[in-house]
Amino acid sequence: MGMDWFRYDVDRFTTPRAAIIPLAILVLALLYLGYTTAITGMPVKPGLDFQGGTAITIISDEDEAAIRALVAGYPLESVTGEGGNQYLLKFGTMPPDQNEQLVELITDRYPDASINYIDEIFGSTLQGQALIALLFSFLGMAAFVFIAFRTFVPSVAVILCAFADMATTAAVMTIFGIPLTLATTAALLMLIGYSVDSDVLLTMRVLKRRGVLKEKLEGAFHTGIIMTTTTIAAVAAMLVVTSLMNVPVIRDIAAVLLIGLFVDIYNTWITNAAILRWYVEKKGVSA
Repeated sequence: MGMDWFRYDVDRFTTPRAAIIPLAILVLALLYLGYTTAITGMPVKPGLDFQGGTAITIISDEDEAAIRALVAGYPLESVTGEGGNQYLLKFGTMPPDQNEQLVELITDRYPDASINYIDEIFGSTLQGQALIALLFSFLGMAAFVFIAFRTFVPSVAVILCAFADMATTAAVMTIFGIPLTLATTAALLMLIGYSVDSDVLLTMRVLKRRGVLKEKLEGAFHTGIIMTTTTIAAVAAMLVVTSLMNVPVIRDIAAVLLIGLFVDIYNTWITNAAILRWYVEKKGVSA
């Protein structure tokens, strides 16, 4: 077959027993998301876009302790060094009059400060719209899959893997403190598309082509894994560059995509492959 390090052991990875581990990871992810929802009200911590608040970028020769002392009394959530003498200050929601006082304090001390304020109500509206977008994208994907394959088990396998990709990625986002923002919502939407792409590749190769089932699974894996590893390399490079250049929006998109791509590897080539192998062998359509 060549490229032995890409070898796909069908007899090991496409058995019902092999699918237990990915499914257990999904259950743990759902339990963790349920726990964070019970504690915070959201499965993933919302960022400034959805939660509301104030983000201020300043350039100062002072240290972090002096900056924190300056804004004592305001709901400061974090101070992040953005390279050089630049700092990003994030504040939680506060009454309009308090926010005006904060803006006046900052602009008097740092005339060149960049201030971004999002009202709490507006943030909640954006949050609702983003969740609706995710829901409709997922439902649209599910409808497309059922129309494309017109068979229950393979369609459910694709949908299950896409759901597992999103749920596990969201859990990892929470663990690493990556907030849910407009940018990371866009990354999750892209992840739905990528997950379906890899699962459809596998399902089409197995169901629509003639040949020995083992060879079809191996052929689909070699094509799919090259696509995935190429994408991972590009996204990883984007993550490194944007981290070094302090571009937080693209950095967060790259981080979410990178997590999702790794999660998709085992969901596609173990979970989906195991379900498809069981289905094909049970129905006797492997020839």
